Amino acid sequence: MVRRYVFPALRIVIWAVIAVALVRIAFAGADVSTEATGVEPTGRVVEPTVAAATATITNAVTVRASVVADPAVPVRATLAGTVSKLLVADGQRVEVGTPVLEVRQETPQEPVTRTDPTTGETTVTERRPKVVVEQVKAAVAGTLSLPTLKDQVVAVGDTVGQVTPGTLSVSGSLSPDQQYRLVGAPAEAQVTLKGGPAPFTCTGLRIGAAAQPAGDPDPAAAGGASDATTSGTVTCALPGEVTAFPGLGADLQIVNGTAADAVVVPVSAVQGTVQRGNVWVVADADDAEPEQRAVGLGLTDGEVVQVTEGLAVGDLVLQFVPVPADEGEADCEDPMTADPMVCGR
Repeated sequence: MVRRYVFPALRIVIWAVIAVALVRIAFAGADVSTEATGVEPTGRVVEPTVAAATATITNAVTVRASVVADPAVPVRATLAGTVSKLLVADGQRVEVGTPVLEVRQETPQEPVTRTDPTTGETTVTERRPKVVVEQVKAAVAGTLSLPTLKDQVVAVGDTVGQVTPGTLSVSGSLSPDQQYRLVGAPAEAQVTLKGGPAPFTCTGLRIGAAAQPAGDPDPAAAGGASDATTSGTVTCALPGEVTAFPGLGADLQIVNGTAADAVVVPVSAVQGTVQRGNVWVVADADDAEPEQRAVGLGLTDGEVVQVTEGLAVGDLVLQFVPVPADEGEADCEDPMTADPMVCGR
């Protein structure tokens, strides 16, 4: 009897109560009102800080590079005239300073005129042209390519031949921050060839500007804006005893200074990375605003930067450069970009 009549009746009553409650919530809403208790929040946002400390810092820059064949060096005429003699055959090996050819220059001279004082007869004597012969020499050692012919007329600066040195270099591209870190770099670097011998030292380190691609507009003409990530190149000569091949990958490590017991802070705490920068020093008082202070900057390893002046060990600074107020404000006028949490919508 209980199972047949009582339990089914109870289930019907329970489902009816649940249905009524759901209808009430759907049309009347839940009661989310609060009562004032007089309790006020006491928490506040605290920006992370870091203390200036001492450390040994090494400015070591590693550049991804590759082995390249050194380009041919042109042999240029240093005198305007006619090639009078070829001193070296095409394809021959030459050393630095080897005479390649001779250029002969003839300059006409005014004739000499004499008048006999007794007879008054005038005699005109022609003079031979002034002749200058100059040897054009190879600037580097290597294999000579000499397309110039005998009796060919050349001008000063004309390319009369080329010398292919047959040597190799390691060359890589520099980003702007790497180029800043390599100001005043030494003349050598440590090279690691991919799949090659043990790391070795290369010499004759040269840092220059990156080549401007053909057809690209002048960045200055475009208001100085450029999205290029490469601002320079670095090259050093491969020692002759090292076996390598053009196109082989390499890592070029350049150590540009080491400082012991240097005052350092994280790079995230400094506005600026080279020579001069700004930090925000935290005062002792809890309610005091951080003080912006100019500091001198030295070496950096990419994680911390040396502070040469303006900070002492133990000074507290903000760990991150604060964002200017105008950059943190929301644009509530634009309905497409306004943040409802900030603009109260």
